[in-house]
Amino acid sequence: MNEIPQGPFCQSCGMPMSESEHFGTEKDGSKSEEYCSYCYQNGSFLNESITLEEMIDFSAQKIDEAGIMPYAEAKAMTGQFLPELKRWRK
Repeated sequence: MNEIPQGPFCQSCGMPMSESEHFGTEKDGSKSEEYCSYCYQNGSFLNESITLEEMIDFSAQKIDEAGIMPYAEAKAMTGQFLPELKRWRK
């Protein structure tokens, strides 16, 4: 990865949210400041039951598919980064 994406980052999957359409929505239709449109719409998570481990695997796979970095490297990175996000902090 040549350059570090600028945040804010989704507090569920870690995706950088640099464009308006990246932001999820609250129940009142306003943009969520914390979660992306792939994780959060109308004030709730699209996949309430996903575990942290599943999200790490899912995010690593998407990073690999996008050609950003290989899956193993992406999984190591997301495994360190995602547990620090709001949705996953204990």
